[in-house]
Amino acid sequence: MAENRASGNEEAEETRGVYGEGVPCWVDAQLADVEAGKRFYGELFGWTFAPAYGSSVWARLTGEPVASLAPKIDGRMPTVWTVSFATPDARALGRRITEAGGQVVMAPFPVGDLGVAALAADPEGAVFGLWQAGSHHGFGRRHEPGTFVWAELYTRDTAGANAFYGGLFHDALFGEGAEPDFGRAHVTEVFPAEMPPHFLAHFRVTDLDDALGAVRRLGGRVQAPPFETSYGRVAVVTDNQGASFALLQR
Repeated sequence: MAENRASGNEEAEETRGVYGEGVPCWVDAQLADVEAGKRFYGELFGWTFAPAYGSSVWARLTGEPVASLAPKIDGRMPTVWTVSFATPDARALGRRITEAGGQVVMAPFPVGDLGVAALAADPEGAVFGLWQAGSHHGFGRRHEPGTFVWAELYTRDTAGANAFYGGLFHDALFGEGAEPDFGRAHVTEVFPAEMPPHFLAHFRVTDLDDALGAVRRLGGRVQAPPFETSYGRVAVVTDNQGASFALLQR
């Protein structure tokens, strides 16, 4: 759970390579209004945007891909950020997920020449993505202000989560030299009973209080005010369409 200390050009060079299995390698938002999303995140994080696959758009920071925004294909779908984990073989990982008590929500499918994507859920129902890289390896920049820095799993069964993800992604979490960007938090009675287990994508910011002011100004809201964690100072927010994410200052 240590912070990866690579930065600047060194970090960009590192992240152009293929990520190891179990490493969070991409985040994408499913939104009702992609143009509104571009305005919100463009001002909040300094992202620029370019056409991607189909009707989705790349979010870029200093020219490197850091996320994607896509229109919801069905209005009944949730407005969410999804964290995807790297794998060299999405079908094989899907089988291991099923054998471990999870489920494949969306079977692996090609995304042009970019790679192969899938959606899965753990035994408690927390949804996450799988990404088998083709020409798109994942984050071009991470751990820097305005980019992905951490994925936190909120779960009611921490022992079960430890066994499930520890078995699937052992090397990424516990292997020699591993510096995972992935933790988990126990959902206690302070959370609403109806809140399902879920992943929360964290984006790094330089000044958390300034970033919260920007969220409010742009039409988002603060779900959980700043609190201290072992990996930094965090606040949970929603964008102007209801997608939840976290801001992390470290």
